[in-house]
Amino acid sequence: MINTFAQIDQYASAGHTAWHRASALSKLLFTLVTIGVAVFTPSWGPLLVFLGVAVLLALTARLPLKLVALAATAPLFFAALWLLSRWNGRLDEVAVTALRPVVASVVALWLVGTTPYPDLFAPISRLLPRVVGDSLFLTYRAVFVLLQRLERLWRALFLRGALGGSLRRRGERMGEAVGTVVLHGFERSQRLYQVMHLRGHSGRICGCRHWRDLRAEDIWVVAAFAAVVASRILLGEVGRP
Repeated sequence: MINTFAQIDQYASAGHTAWHRASALSKLLFTLVTIGVAVFTPSWGPLLVFLGVAVLLALTARLPLKLVALAATAPLFFAALWLLSRWNGRLDEVAVTALRPVVASVVALWLVGTTPYPDLFAPISRLLPRVVGDSLFLTYRAVFVLLQRLERLWRALFLRGALGGSLRRRGERMGEAVGTVVLHGFERSQRLYQVMHLRGHSGRICGCRHWRDLRAEDIWVVAAFAAVVASRILLGEVGRP
């Protein structure tokens, strides 16, 4: 998991495609609108086009096919649980229910894979209270550290045979491991706060403003948005349950 997050972050920071050069504002608006339209689209015809556009965006952004496939298949497990609980034998409804989260997942991958996290959190920090925005900004990086520590701890428990025994005993050890990681995260946040206080933290972490500067590459984002809107209008009733 930590390697997947690190890989996405690397592609977002080191990419040189037109999608990487487009403004964070246009990409964020496109993502929100596309996900919103996908959620409220009642037919699978436009959703197939949305998925094709999302996959094309991810591939032209030079994101690995493995990541795209993972983003497309990961939501299907939860969609399958929902469908099993509400199965009525209609395949068109199955297609609509399955395509909605897949479209949202692939579009979100394209967004985080082409936008560095300071630019991604900058508009969010303007909409949320300052404490919440700064906390999200810091949590993004802290997640990498905590996941890495959890993986090392899990590997140490496995090598020492601590994951053997009864199910109850294994559950107790897993709980102790998670508790250790939580305490480490709390201690780390305390140290980080003290360091920031000593260095004169002014109350605003992410002060970057270039995320809203429109660029020539934004025309491609507008074109993708036009494709989504056109497919929704032209294919609105195709495949409706």
